[in-house]
Amino acid sequence: MDSYIDQDWEEAWEYQPGFTVELKSNPGVLHIIESYDPMMVPPVWLADDPMPRYPHELQIVSHTSAYACHLPAASTVSPQLCYR
Repeated sequence: MDSYIDQDWEEAWEYQPGFTVELKSNPGVLHIIESYDPMMVPPVWLADDPMPRYPHELQIVSHTSAYACHLPAASTVSPQLCYR
């Protein structure tokens, strides 16, 4: 039973909100993880995709948080207002 719990924690750590992933079925198109909910099946929600995804469908591109919007250099919009 403990190994099952450890696996859930590892998966939750791998798929944290803000991390960049791509769908294995659509490589090259990047998505930002919105949330990971271990109580949901599938557990991974992407910011720009209405369908939840299973971890085996995703390839992690970056473990660093990224903004899901692009701000022009002279923008008055604060980066905190962008989806992160």
